[in-house]
Amino acid sequence: MEKNDKAVTKDEPQINYRGVKAMPFVIGNETFEKLGTLGTSTNLLVYFTTVFNMKSISATLLINIFNGTTNFATLLGAFLCDTYFGRYNTLGFASVASFLGMLVLCLTAAIAKLHPPHCETKEIGNCPGPTPWQMAFLLSSLGLLVVGAGGIRPCNLAFGADQFNPNTESGKRGISSFFNWYYFTFTFAMMVSLTFIVYVQSSVSWAWGLAIPTFLMLLSCVLFFVGTRIYVILKPEGSPLASIVQVIVAAVKKRQLKLPEQPWLSLFNHIPTVTINSKLPYTDQFRFLDKAAIRSTEDQLKSDGSAANPWRLCSMQQVEQAKCVMRVIPIWASASIYYVVIIVQQQTYAVFQALQFDRRLGNTNFDIPAASYTVFNMLALTIWIPIYDRIIVPILRRFTGKEGGITVLQKMGVGMVLAIITMLVSALVEERRRTLALTKPVGIDPRRGAISSLSGMWLVPQLSLVGLSEAFTVIAGVEFYYKQFPENMRSIGGSFLFVGFALSNYLSSFLVSVVHRTTSGAATGQWLPQDLNKGRLDYFYYLIAAIEVVNFGYFIMCAKWYKYKGSGTSVHEVDIGKMQSEKEKPLV
Repeated sequence: MEKNDKAVTKDEPQINYRGVKAMPFVIGNETFEKLGTLGTSTNLLVYFTTVFNMKSISATLLINIFNGTTNFATLLGAFLCDTYFGRYNTLGFASVASFLGMLVLCLTAAIAKLHPPHCETKEIGNCPGPTPWQMAFLLSSLGLLVVGAGGIRPCNLAFGADQFNPNTESGKRGISSFFNWYYFTFTFAMMVSLTFIVYVQSSVSWAWGLAIPTFLMLLSCVLFFVGTRIYVILKPEGSPLASIVQVIVAAVKKRQLKLPEQPWLSLFNHIPTVTINSKLPYTDQFRFLDKAAIRSTEDQLKSDGSAANPWRLCSMQQVEQAKCVMRVIPIWASASIYYVVIIVQQQTYAVFQALQFDRRLGNTNFDIPAASYTVFNMLALTIWIPIYDRIIVPILRRFTGKEGGITVLQKMGVGMVLAIITMLVSALVEERRRTLALTKPVGIDPRRGAISSLSGMWLVPQLSLVGLSEAFTVIAGVEFYYKQFPENMRSIGGSFLFVGFALSNYLSSFLVSVVHRTTSGAATGQWLPQDLNKGRLDYFYYLIAAIEVVNFGYFIMCAKWYKYKGSGTSVHEVDIGKMQSEKEKPLV
């Protein structure tokens, strides 16, 4: 790892990269924030129905709106970060907002007047619901949590990577290692939240169960601000999205112009004296955008050499930055389809499966909670990441010479193959569970039907596989978005992961809805009924596996077509500083 690496850019003071020294503060902030917010969000549905006496449908709707808004808020938070406030200020503000949101939510449980009276009757419809003021107080806490997550989630990752020097070998290795440990802490926080914090909330006291994550969120804020003196703090450069829109508009306005034969030599290429963006070589993809950098007789320049009207003339660097973003979109779309496997295995049908397994722990009468089986997913991921980062990557590095062992797209591809295997294994296990439930049941669940004699531990293989798949594809995706977006858009790149999660949630819901409707009158019967023994969940798993096979083929095509940022064709790898000056270039 690097030790106080220094970098000097033109017209800028030298930057002291502290690398590992800054990590305890950045990772600590991330870990305690996740322990605080995830420890609450995973159990909000129970809180709304038991403490606020909401009907199940109302609570579910509120949860869906909250989760969807939280994920999409990352895009707005990233835009404001990269455009106006910078990552440090955005993270500081968002951390405080999350703490205040947790504090307000904790007060709704601790103060009797801030929630409806406890309801003794089992019929939730007969219980008094929250008053408008109680509901307003609750929604204000959720609003603050949305603001906090919208700023922390897309910026924390990019801010941590900013602490390493990207121009040194030790810095590059540090960044790759940081992505692995970042996701490790995320998974660790999820495991603690799903066990200890959820237990305290549900079995001890909601007031104490919410006070613990509130205190952890306070620690997150303290850790973040304590490390201020050693952080590398990069300033925003204005609206990065506006620059991309300018390229598109200028290219449309000049669509009638003919492209030059050697665009890397003749396109307008003013470079600001102070910028955090790296210089990019010319690439021949999306060539229609090159027209935005063709200087015509109508285009005027300012005294510093920049375009007088940026909506008519853009630099070649702006065009290449726009190409970087456009190249990422197809990969992001494929990753969003991949996430459906994670949602099905972690959030929905793996839990429904568990309810109809024999969940007894050994020969005891203790039943493992159905939702707790997802811990095996996170346990596999948590064990695998240190092994991969410390043992496998150095071995691969010797053979490939690549800092990460293999490329990020190769890592994503490995995870997608594991996702296909996961769904096939899930289908086989479900088929066996259903057969034994119909022939050798061990009991009856009045809400769901016969309980299979197959042990719930048979869920471990598929959950472990999806954990390994996540360790490859999701972590590689995080690294991919960070490295492939222009430097002034890295927070927006970080938000792409969460926007992808939101999209896959909607896609998963749409898929379930379509399958539910189309199989209602099918000869095989409905695939996804309340009682899984009367359905064919295994067919649904096979369907997802087939979709993932097609998606993997699409991903392979995109990966072969993709050009990593900064990797232009060899003939185009020219020193930008040696290009013709703008005054010497012929006007069209």
